[in-house]
Amino acid sequence: MASHRKSRPVGTRVAGIRTPALATAALTSVALLSQSANAAPADDRPSLEEVEKKVDDLYRQAESATDTYNAAKEKTATQRKQVDTLLDDVAQRTEKLNEAREELGSFAAAQYRTGAGASGTATFLLADTPQDYFDQTQLMGRLTNRQKGAVDDYVSEQSATMKKRQEASQSLQTLTETQSDLRTAKATVQKKLADAREMLSELTAQEKARLAAIERQKQEEAARKAAELAQQQAAAEKAAQEATAPQESTPTATDSSYATKAAKALAFVRAQIGKPYVWGATGPDSYDCSGLTQAAWKAAGVDLPRVTYDQVNAGTTVSLADAQPGDLVFFYDDISHVGLYIGNGMMIHAPKPGAYVREESIYYDGESAIHSVVRPA
Repeated sequence: MASHRKSRPVGTRVAGIRTPALATAALTSVALLSQSANAAPADDRPSLEEVEKKVDDLYRQAESATDTYNAAKEKTATQRKQVDTLLDDVAQRTEKLNEAREELGSFAAAQYRTGAGASGTATFLLADTPQDYFDQTQLMGRLTNRQKGAVDDYVSEQSATMKKRQEASQSLQTLTETQSDLRTAKATVQKKLADAREMLSELTAQEKARLAAIERQKQEEAARKAAELAQQQAAAEKAAQEATAPQESTPTATDSSYATKAAKALAFVRAQIGKPYVWGATGPDSYDCSGLTQAAWKAAGVDLPRVTYDQVNAGTTVSLADAQPGDLVFFYDDISHVGLYIGNGMMIHAPKPGAYVREESIYYDGESAIHSVVRPA
């Protein structure tokens, strides 16, 4: 039977001497591990500050898309009413047209029974178009005044009905396009909010705590700047009072009227504090930013447009230094956010999804975020 020689593993003892192979392999492994660690790719996760900015941007984009949604929704409602009105009108005119046609038919039948042959009325009814009939001017002489009146009524109703049907068709097409815009805007809002929620959900508890600390720092800075504005406004008001004669210091009727309306708007908006932000909402249980300001001023008897980029044109623009309680404060270049100024650099607004109506500094997102101040009444 053939004998088998066993191979010696590297680094085993031979004649009582340990080979250096095992030690060399170990050192090589350590070196390779060290090189691998050094060569490992850096963490490509965004920094917490980048996450915060990205989330804020997504919320702003969602709010801008919400305004698009609100505008399309309002336009859809208006167009639906127009379509319903036109369709009702078409139905009524069609009924009148049928009545006129029946009257003409009765004339034709009577003439046929009396042996008049193919009467002018029958010729009219059988003509391809009213114009074809009227081209035969000699036939009109055969009609009585009553028959002529019936023909005129028929032609008028037919023309008006066709026109209204065309208007209704065009309105329906426009309504369909607006409904498509509405669905697109809604999908955009939902996508932006979903992306923001996903980014926040990936943060660790420690990162969320740091993010909250960053937010507190921003709020403290915003409150400081609001206090500075309040001091500036108070100093300017005092200087104006000192420079004005006592008999001229009485508020004008316009100022008094605005203050009265603003007080009603402010009373309303204060009562909404704590209610949730919901995009597209106009109350009474929840609001988006422009829905809140619209409802507040409606309580004061002033009708504001639905969306921010229309509200910004619904009044007189004033400087930030001259802002008064009740004024609207708009934010960002795309005018995608609005709050109601309450004085002392503060406002009440519906901030963003997941938040509630609250009182906050107008500098909540930095001084550069403020777009303009508008006095709506």
